[in-house]
Amino acid sequence: MKARMTPQTRRTAPILLSLLAASLCLPALAHPEAAHAAAMAASSLGAGAGAAHVASVAGAAGVAAPAAAPAGWLAMFQTGFAHPFSGFDHLLAMLSVGIWSARQQQGGTLPLVFLGAMLLGALSGVAGATIPGLEAGMAATVVLAGALVAVAARLPLAAGAALIAVFAVLHGNAHGHELPAAGSAFGFLAASGLLMLAGRWFGRAAEGGLVRITGAGIAATGVLMLAA
Repeated sequence: MKARMTPQTRRTAPILLSLLAASLCLPALAHPEAAHAAAMAASSLGAGAGAAHVASVAGAAGVAAPAAAPAGWLAMFQTGFAHPFSGFDHLLAMLSVGIWSARQQQGGTLPLVFLGAMLLGALSGVAGATIPGLEAGMAATVVLAGALVAVAARLPLAAGAALIAVFAVLHGNAHGHELPAAGSAFGFLAASGLLMLAGRWFGRAAEGGLVRITGAGIAATGVLMLAA
């Protein structure tokens, strides 16, 4: 089957890819910390003889903070971006969701549902909410997502979106516990979006038999994760 870009894919791809661009722009929002650092220095040192020192601290903060803040955000973003690639549970689940969505009616909305639910799950993790059996649950998502691909299951959009959202909340909660920083969150959301885009490309470009075999292999890997 020749790879094609449907109108729905053309609408979805820019939204997913924009996560990466937006994440790289966010460090600029941290620059106001320079003014805050100067104000804190002034309040601690007071007026009079300390004025010259305050000025020097303010000047240093004004120069250092714009450079340091983006570096900090970039480091957090890079850590978050690498995280989905660090474990087979995250990697295979997102690829599977992308592959499966490519063969569903209105499937282009499913990756967006996944990302939205993953963000909610991450916020729950940052807030300290724990999901019993989280690791086993994430392995189970690999089994189920792989099975959906292997049997070429077709679900109504609402049912498919609900199932994908459950998967995403589990993975997002794990990300939220492990990487609570905002920069990291944008990183793993961007990486997740790209993984699903890659899955969608494969799902549309590959022959049906190869897609099913791939799904069966992913499901079998999930079973091994559950047994480990």
